[in-house]
Amino acid sequence: MSLLPIRLYPDPVLRRPADEVSEFGADLRSLVDDMVETMHAAPGVGLAGPQVGRSIRVAVVDVSVGEDPKALHLLLNPEILEATGEAVDVEGCLSIPDYSDKVARPARVRVRTLSLEGEPTELVFEDFEARAVCHEIDHLNGVLFIDRLRGLRRERGRRHLRKLEREVEVAT
Repeated sequence: MSLLPIRLYPDPVLRRPADEVSEFGADLRSLVDDMVETMHAAPGVGLAGPQVGRSIRVAVVDVSVGEDPKALHLLLNPEILEATGEAVDVEGCLSIPDYSDKVARPARVRVRTLSLEGEPTELVFEDFEARAVCHEIDHLNGVLFIDRLRGLRRERGRRHLRKLEREVEVAT
């Protein structure tokens, strides 16, 4: 296993909808293992393929940050089947350094996903876990948490993104 570099905004891979996972095997298993190691080392509670430069619909979520093996979830080609309730809480993102804000997310989601062997399964997530799953699925769709902000919060988030864009321009 190895740590993968986390892509930072404005890397274009973060804004592109990811491709479906179509090949299951050793390469996918290795990528997932590397993503889990990278997420835990960051430390973070979720990581999506595009965040490590892989534009495929794979994400890992672990709200225990490695403390509870049962809390680790793999999402392959995830699809939200049902979302209920609403919860507002602060979110940040490993790909958008030094910024966090309050985001409204479903309080409960039912998700269809695939196992590493390509077998379909459905999972239910609630509270903080639902928030993390929705955040990672957004990444797979090219959506950033700042896109979910409203009003002045959204404008403040956009200003932060413009600042990150300027920093990249100056560095290149």
